[in-house]
Amino acid sequence: MNTSELLIEKEEGLGLHPKRLVLILLIFSIIMMFAAFTSGYIVRRDEGNWREFDLPVSLLFNTIVIALSSAAIQWSFYSAKHNEVKRTQLGLLITLGLGIVFLFGQVHSWGDLVDGRTFFGGADANPSGSFVYVLMGVHAFHLITGLIFVAVVLKRSLGYQVHSRAMLSIGNATIYWHFLGGLWLYLYLFLLLNH
Repeated sequence: MNTSELLIEKEEGLGLHPKRLVLILLIFSIIMMFAAFTSGYIVRRDEGNWREFDLPVSLLFNTIVIALSSAAIQWSFYSAKHNEVKRTQLGLLITLGLGIVFLFGQVHSWGDLVDGRTFFGGADANPSGSFVYVLMGVHAFHLITGLIFVAVVLKRSLGYQVHSRAMLSIGNATIYWHFLGGLWLYLYLFLLLNH
């Protein structure tokens, strides 16, 4: 490992490491995108021709899974801060596993929607269902990017490059993962209250 990888996490003038600043800008852009989607949902619903349907119960299960994954990555971050390398790695593995379970749960929920005759497109589709698929699908895409991010941090931790003096990568992964969990909670509650 070269000394450039162990640079201090703060950059003069900005107060933040450039990678942290990029992450914050990414998060704000995602927030704006989902604000546009949910605003469009409300505007389109008020125009009429809106089919009401019950959300699959499996979405509640998925919400619990993503909350548990947030707890796992927080435990991993805490462990790295205290130089508990094996616990850091275990927390990251649990986060990855629960993230994958969440994605498969979302696919299962899409199947539940189809079984309830709620389609994304086609002759039997309605904008209400299409919006639900888009919200879930775009979130799932970002969750896949989060899983890649967590996997990269896990690889670094296996090389003993994540510890109390090298917290930037796991710190950024933790922030992004908590953001994705919070975003899903917002979407789930939004859909419960507005479908």
